[in-house]
Amino acid sequence: MKEEQSFTEEQEVTAAEQEPVNEAAAAEAQAEEITDQEQNELSRLKAEAEETQQRFVRAQADFDNFRRRTQKEKEELAKYASMKLVTELVPVMDNFERAMATVPEGTETESFAKGFQMILRQLETVLTNEGLTPMETVGQPFNPEFHQAIMQVESDEHEEGIVVEEVQKGYMLKDKVLRPAMVKVSS
Repeated sequence: MKEEQSFTEEQEVTAAEQEPVNEAAAAEAQAEEITDQEQNELSRLKAEAEETQQRFVRAQADFDNFRRRTQKEKEELAKYASMKLVTELVPVMDNFERAMATVPEGTETESFAKGFQMILRQLETVLTNEGLTPMETVGQPFNPEFHQAIMQVESDEHEEGIVVEEVQKGYMLKDKVLRPAMVKVSS
């Protein structure tokens, strides 16, 4: 029985010795588990921070693009603010020019014609100051962006596709076509 007792004591001693080893291993495993959890958490937070940074950069770029686009639209609006008024005044100028072409020769109407001519020049000056310029069309190659062909005519003196006659003036407002010129084109 003594042997049994000593064997039981040895088991207890061995078990007592193994407990701290098992506890140390468990603590170490738990520490590693916590470290792994912390690493995972750290990796997740880094990825989240990077994603947030990317969203911020994209939002900043979108805002910069919006600001530039808005500024460009403002400049264009200011540049062409008078477009509606000028568009409405061009037919008035056409009518003045037609009226000037029909003034009869003679002393009775000469002063009237001069006054009419001065009004026409004043209107042309105002519209020119706003950026309106008449197109030069006769002798130019036909361009559908600037010309509206209403007729083709046979011409010995011009090559094919050249504007022979201007029926109605075309106008540019700064760098845009306000009204295309109505023209006759050689065939």
